[in-house]
Amino acid sequence: MTAAQRREQLVAVGREVFAQRGYAATSIEELAARADVSKPVVYEHFGGKEGLYSVVVDREMERVLDRFTSALAAGGSPRALLERAALALLDYVEEDTDGFRVLSRDSPGSWSSLIGELARRVEHLLGERLGERGYDPLLAALYSQALVGMVAQVGQWWLETRTPGKAEVAARLVDLAFAGLSRLDPDPALRHERS
Repeated sequence: MTAAQRREQLVAVGREVFAQRGYAATSIEELAARADVSKPVVYEHFGGKEGLYSVVVDREMERVLDRFTSALAAGGSPRALLERAALALLDYVEEDTDGFRVLSRDSPGSWSSLIGELARRVEHLLGERLGERGYDPLLAALYSQALVGMVAQVGQWWLETRTPGKAEVAARLVDLAFAGLSRLDPDPALRHERS
């Protein structure tokens, strides 16, 4: 096996083990044993468990960001964009379950930065739509964080339940988000004071 092939093998093994056991419960010994190599081989390629984990997380973040970029690239109506974004995340949960577990379970910093990056990609599209409807486009950052966070949180829940089906989950998410967006109050206020 070449060094590049060995490195890819270790990344694949790391992805699987980190998804199954989590970062803290995974040992360098287990990673080496699963890859059928000695511990020094893992250290040689990644400097240790932390280095391997970092590579796995970076690759997963790129994988899911690529899905979202592709989903949003075609443009379309706000509802179409929301539908494609929701399906992109649910597709990732379904097709790359190990990767999603790695991102959402043990790497809160990575997960929150991923959610932030997705929200930034949605923000400019949402800002344009808000401006067209007479709303302050500067609020797009707030709404994009809320929308992306909602979809991501539901994705975590759906990972464990897998019911209802993916299309229904996406449709209900989009319906909730779109109904809320279509009825935005340009100057909302709390209606009930704290007692």
